Amino acid sequence: MEFWTRRALKSILLPGGVLMLGAVLLLKPGLIPFPPVGISFFYYAVFVAAVLLAWRFHSTRVLFCAIVLLMSHHAIVSYAQGQFAGPGVSRIAFESVALFVPLDFILLTFFPERGREGRTLVWFLLLLFIESVIVAVLGRPDQPTPGFLHFSLIHNYSLHLTQPSLLAFIIASGLLLYRLIELHKPIDNGMLWSLLAAGFGLEYGAAGRTGTAYFGVAGFILASCIIENSYSLAYQDELTGLNSRRAFNDALVRLKHPFAIAVVDIDHFKSINDTYGHDTGDQVLRLVASRLARVSGGGETFRVGGEEFTILFPGRMAKDTADHLELLRLNVEGAAFRVRKGDDRRKAPREADRRAPGTRKVKAAPVSTSGFLSVTVSIGLAESHPRAAADEVIEQADKALYRAKQGGRNRLEIAAVNRKVKRVVKSKKTVPS
Repeated sequence: MEFWTRRALKSILLPGGVLMLGAVLLLKPGLIPFPPVGISFFYYAVFVAAVLLAWRFHSTRVLFCAIVLLMSHHAIVSYAQGQFAGPGVSRIAFESVALFVPLDFILLTFFPERGREGRTLVWFLLLLFIESVIVAVLGRPDQPTPGFLHFSLIHNYSLHLTQPSLLAFIIASGLLLYRLIELHKPIDNGMLWSLLAAGFGLEYGAAGRTGTAYFGVAGFILASCIIENSYSLAYQDELTGLNSRRAFNDALVRLKHPFAIAVVDIDHFKSINDTYGHDTGDQVLRLVASRLARVSGGGETFRVGGEEFTILFPGRMAKDTADHLELLRLNVEGAAFRVRKGDDRRKAPREADRRAPGTRKVKAAPVSTSGFLSVTVSIGLAESHPRAAADEVIEQADKALYRAKQGGRNRLEIAAVNRKVKRVVKSKKTVPS
């Protein structure tokens, strides 16, 4: 697991982190006197948007998170105004709700993102009902203060949240951060930062203007993560996390001479799928994609289909990128993959390689006796010239890739700039097929 990568940092900070930072700056006490009516409108508008978007896009976890935050804030405000009990019990109700919020987020961390919303909604609402009953019982005037709400781990503690609540918030945030680093999902980003925004709201008392504003920010973050998730599904490949073909087509429109395009194909991938199954094939795709994502030289990697990837180098020519691609090829070759034991029954036949005309014989996948699979890639590289369209450059890169396949695989071939002059550059190290 690699933490300090551009993709990891982006998945952690966008969009929730940026929105949370803006909220902290704008809601600093005394900075901007937001009117109560404006805060109330913002609060209800963002939660209505979050609930509708979550329902429309079948995002179960975001829907339940929004319900938790709405019910929690409403309960605290109601107890603070003395609607359900007399004076003196609002603090106990606040502390109980502040403990249940992170605990519910911990539970929702393990919920499936999509499923039968009707059945899961019933069970989750039942859980919230039980929690509401517990809060009502604990908040009765004749009840002693529960000891589990006030156990102490830190001396000279001065936060508004109780220490058990703070501990639950830390655990919930840690779980969401771990999922976010590992999976890079916008929904986890929204849950993490909305939980932190709710924590800020609780620290400010929740019922006041600043507390209500922070709960509104939590709803806004949940709504924004739905939009970010939709964008991610449209422009990012779900399996590898790389940019998708749609993003690649958009990038081609913006390309201007000079630029270079590299087409990358995993060697013997059909054989890997046929021999070990599609689960292993998916793991190999993720392994190779993680290496391609770190290509140097200013390249941007896209998964354009199957085992095929494309790398764009804006403002670079072939001579500027060849060394970076050769280093990339060696990095993939050095990343041995251990084949996991197990029977994968999804061994459906795949289409033949589009670059290999006619029927070709499938060769055995290169696996050693130790169980490690040798994964390599072949690369075709072409550069632009003033009168060539991007499609022509891609076609030249495809032809160079085909020559790399025919020449033994695990190699880099560079297409000639002038089609009448054949110029091929091969890597020093080759592995026979």
